[in-house]
Amino acid sequence: MAKFVTIGERLSTTAPAVNKAFTERDPEPIIKRAKQQLDAGATYLDVNIGPAENDGPELMKWAVQLLQSEFDNVPLALDTTNKKAIEAGISVYNRAKGKPIVNSADAGGRIENIDLAAANDAIVIALCSADGIAADNDERMMHCQNMLERGMGLGMDPSDLWFDPLFLVVKGMQEKQMEVLEAIKMFSDMGLNSTGGLSNNSNGMPKNIRPIMDSALVAMAMMQGLTSAIVNPNDLRLMETIKSCDIIKNNYLYADSYLEI
Repeated sequence: MAKFVTIGERLSTTAPAVNKAFTERDPEPIIKRAKQQLDAGATYLDVNIGPAENDGPELMKWAVQLLQSEFDNVPLALDTTNKKAIEAGISVYNRAKGKPIVNSADAGGRIENIDLAAANDAIVIALCSADGIAADNDERMMHCQNMLERGMGLGMDPSDLWFDPLFLVVKGMQEKQMEVLEAIKMFSDMGLNSTGGLSNNSNGMPKNIRPIMDSALVAMAMMQGLTSAIVNPNDLRLMETIKSCDIIKNNYLYADSYLEI
């Protein structure tokens, strides 16, 4: 069994300090946040530069080269709606520690990002949606099948398509939570990898509740077969839960020091 893959979410332009650092090409805040996440156990780092309509390719190249030179070719997820920026990032990416991840494609207007991933031997996060959130698992699995067929038709290994059922906010969509978990089980039964923005589920909750809810969800999702998640690695409760679930699932050998690994 493969160890659960955590993708650190804290290098995003949605954070004002990160947005400022990207805009000004200031390496210090970027390096600081990256180190915090890697020290906490992140496998990949998500590099979210936003739409970056004016300077996307140059910015993504700068970010990829900065992070990989500073952190021994750390594997990265390239997160932007700017296709040329993703291509530029891949062009300077070092694969020594893992393939780049294209974040993301969907079954609608962004389906061509599967083509981009296929052309560059990259992993792609495949959102099981097209025009808005899928109504039910029949629709999720239809999108999954369409994207899987497209990727395989272009020569991709199915393991390089990481399917995202889209985690939904509990406040307002509580009745949909079990459906998302069932979708993860469907992916797993097909032998497919899965991922998603885990913390979406706790949006709008008090800060003291969010780590509890996120930890409960990741445990339930991992037991359904979730193989990865985009998370805040500096959430200690969450990371301890993930490591404990990895042990229970026999993804790696238990040692008394497993929480420190």
